[in-house]
Amino acid sequence: MVTQQRSHRSIPWPVGSILAGTAGAAALTLAYAIEHRFRPNVRGALDSDDSLVPGEIVANVLHLGAVSARTDAELGTVLRWGYGSAFGLWHGVLRRWLPEPWASVAFGATLMSATFSLFPILGRTPPPWRWRSDVLATSIATHVAYVAAVATVDRRIGPKRKV
Repeated sequence: MVTQQRSHRSIPWPVGSILAGTAGAAALTLAYAIEHRFRPNVRGALDSDDSLVPGEIVANVLHLGAVSARTDAELGTVLRWGYGSAFGLWHGVLRRWLPEPWASVAFGATLMSATFSLFPILGRTPPPWRWRSDVLATSIATHVAYVAAVATVDRRIGPKRKV
């Protein structure tokens, strides 16, 4: 008896891209965990994304006033997983317009542009050209992990690009 299995290709591309974004957020989180393990001499945050700054940005945008460090950390976690998942949609849109690897290059450039501009503007961090080299390297490396995970998952579960 032959049974048909439902193909994962039946997932609408926006859903697949959000799932890819979620995988990217997981990869970003894992990249920070790995770096903390291999750099035990670094106390505290490795870069702004790994700090309380994302939560402080959310609290400020939502006009929550002064909140505890724990709340900042929780808001930062919600931001990472929410924004990281939703931002996967942009990769899905780019894949519909551009072939790989160009869709991922444009996706990564958009992501790094946002990172390098929004933290100084909303988080009141120094501009990226004033970041220490290890902080800049961490930011780039962890975001490369995010982009690679999004692109890989989006390519595997999203629709094939029509040429």
